[in-house]
Amino acid sequence: MNEIKKTLEVELNRMVERMRHMGGRATSVETIATIGNTIQLADEVDVSQVNEGREMAFATRSLLAERTNRLAAALERLRDGTYGTCQECAEAISPARLKAVPEVTTCVRCQDGLERMSPHLTVVGAAFDRNEPEDR
Repeated sequence: MNEIKKTLEVELNRMVERMRHMGGRATSVETIATIGNTIQLADEVDVSQVNEGREMAFATRSLLAERTNRLAAALERLRDGTYGTCQECAEAISPARLKAVPEVTTCVRCQDGLERMSPHLTVVGAAFDRNEPEDR
């Protein structure tokens, strides 16, 4: 268990450090001007690129925060003795799965079931019956 705790702590510290590293100001038209570049951006493409970069940074920070929270929760489960137990079926999660994804909360079988039931993971064309002719 000490090895698992160390792995979780190392990963948690790494995520926190990455978030801290990204914590600078988000680039925008206004911040470009305040940095010393007083020239307006040439066109909409430039503005679009700046906004895209900002959105990517927000998305990355969000993913880092989610993983940080999962790692902290895994450390809490380790402390209270529930680490390594599937939260869906209460069976043991395989050591290989825990080694690959130390913050995981479900066994492979339950995770597969959850993903199949998730509404946002619907298969495109699933409602289309291939034996029936298309209405056009």
